[in-house]
Amino acid sequence: MDLNSQVPSGPIEKKWDQHRFEMKLVNPSNKRKHTILVVGSGLAGASAAASLAELGYNVKCFCYQDSPRRAHSIAAQGGINAAKNYPNDGDSISRLFYDTVKGGDFRSREANVYRLAQISVNIIDQCVAQGVPFAREYGGLLDNRSFGGAQVSRTFYARGQTGQQLLLGAYQALERQIHLRKVQMFPRTEMLDLIVIDGKARGITARNLVTGTIESFVGDAVVLATGGYGNVFYLSTNAKNSNATAIWRAYKRGAAFANPCYTQIHPTCIPVSGHYQSKLTLMSESLRNDGRIWVPLKKGDPRPPNEIPRQERDYFLERKYPSFGNLVPRDVASRNAKQICDEGRGVGPTGQSVYLDFAEALERLGEETIREKYGNLFEMYERITAENPYKVPMRIYPAIHYTMGGLWVDYNLMSTIPGLFVAGEANFSDHGANRLGASALMQGLADGYFIIPYTLGNYLASTKLEKVTAEDPRCKQTEDGVSALTHQLLSINGQRPADSFHQELGKVLWEDCGMARSEAGLKRALRKIPEIREEFWKDLRVIGANEELNQELEKAGRVADYMDLAELICRDALERAESCGCHFREEFQTPEGEAKRNDSDFCYVAAWEFKGRGQPPALHKEALHFENVHLTQRSYK
Repeated sequence: MDLNSQVPSGPIEKKWDQHRFEMKLVNPSNKRKHTILVVGSGLAGASAAASLAELGYNVKCFCYQDSPRRAHSIAAQGGINAAKNYPNDGDSISRLFYDTVKGGDFRSREANVYRLAQISVNIIDQCVAQGVPFAREYGGLLDNRSFGGAQVSRTFYARGQTGQQLLLGAYQALERQIHLRKVQMFPRTEMLDLIVIDGKARGITARNLVTGTIESFVGDAVVLATGGYGNVFYLSTNAKNSNATAIWRAYKRGAAFANPCYTQIHPTCIPVSGHYQSKLTLMSESLRNDGRIWVPLKKGDPRPPNEIPRQERDYFLERKYPSFGNLVPRDVASRNAKQICDEGRGVGPTGQSVYLDFAEALERLGEETIREKYGNLFEMYERITAENPYKVPMRIYPAIHYTMGGLWVDYNLMSTIPGLFVAGEANFSDHGANRLGASALMQGLADGYFIIPYTLGNYLASTKLEKVTAEDPRCKQTEDGVSALTHQLLSINGQRPADSFHQELGKVLWEDCGMARSEAGLKRALRKIPEIREEFWKDLRVIGANEELNQELEKAGRVADYMDLAELICRDALERAESCGCHFREEFQTPEGEAKRNDSDFCYVAAWEFKGRGQPPALHKEALHFENVHLTQRSYK
């Protein structure tokens, strides 16, 4: 398998501009002859589809929701980073680049991250022009706030609903192209396989979720923008329908899967309240700007939080990391919250939470200011917990949130299958072993608005493509495979629903491959997962039929993929005998309990190749080279 990253030569600050100049172009009249399939209509998908259509390509865009407005990008509440340095506090493209490489614990590709920092300044201008209502200061200038992993204020925001407002901007751009008939939208449609012809991605096979019709769609290139795979853990902050099927089926067609064990735990989530829960709710990291995290100094302190004097509280992040305090990166904050709770100093009914307290900020700024900045988040918290965070501290605990792993892509965002491009969270590209806050929106929009429109055109201009139709026998063969799997799931006729298997699998992953991993735990998981999978294929029960709206069938197909993906996640975590970012192997830590990397043996991207059912996948390594940021022990003290 070829892992040529296609990173251009030359100084890092000139790579992208020089690369764009050297790319081949498709002239306007020829663009009208090309059809591009975009799977997913969140920030990355909607921005890519709108931009490609604006250039003149014919675009078919697919989403399983009834409208692109329901994409999970709306859940990214806190903000979007950009190196504009409006507050004049020392930010720059170089500093954003450095913070992101360091935040990813030196496990990302330097050239990609620098390009992301460069493009970040253009994203804000693009979104303002679209009418995104970013928060503004009294004088009318765009406001900024700080986020974890940075000592400058570079995060642009729209109250506590930034993702929603950015998505509406991209959605309006997409709808404009739909009106102009340059984009054909296919809602309530789920991709179930990738069509590869002569070694190139030429289409997808999808199921109409309302009628059950299985159909093939062909084009000249495919863009996957289908989000992450955090729901493999069952309890996560993701929408329940967020899934890994599109990228997993592409992996089985030959696309390398990179760094699957890099799964991020977010520190500010509403704690688990009972076994009946099917998902968790994220409270934006932006709350850590003004909220202070603490627990009682005394184990099992029964007093209400407002009755515990400040001298009897442990503001543990401020104590351990004085330079960053409550704004340490997510992996650091999450591990410390877990450690505190493991010591028996957690709060709440289960003891599995810590306080996020706004009393001091309310006293300093006033309730009106806090309500302007975070009001919808406070309201959401009160609706879920029946506790008023203006009066008592929030209770938070870490939960699975984002996945840094995904399909391997080169500098052009193309996978190991020519013609298959991957954007946003579905690729592994920019975040290394840990994602800093407010960088997911930045990456999704950078990929969709400013990278794929260039690199996809270069692919089309330099590739000879034969004419293919949906009636091609190779398309029909893919349809037959999807139909056979659907029939198999429906015909098992066992006793257990897909959700019960998913819950069992998620518990194994959380306990043995969650915030902390160990060799013994990972080996235990790798013994247990095949047992759950075997039981799944014997005792699954899917009610209903294919030729109808059938959410149980949808879930069954996704859980079948999760079984295999979970095994790859644990295999990757076991192979990586070091700690880095969110991948914390208990055997590899500093005396202070921080992640201890092994750069001499593991400074690479792990890219896994599917070798067939029942066969172990092959590991390929893309070496990472750091010429602009020195490899050092990551410290936020």
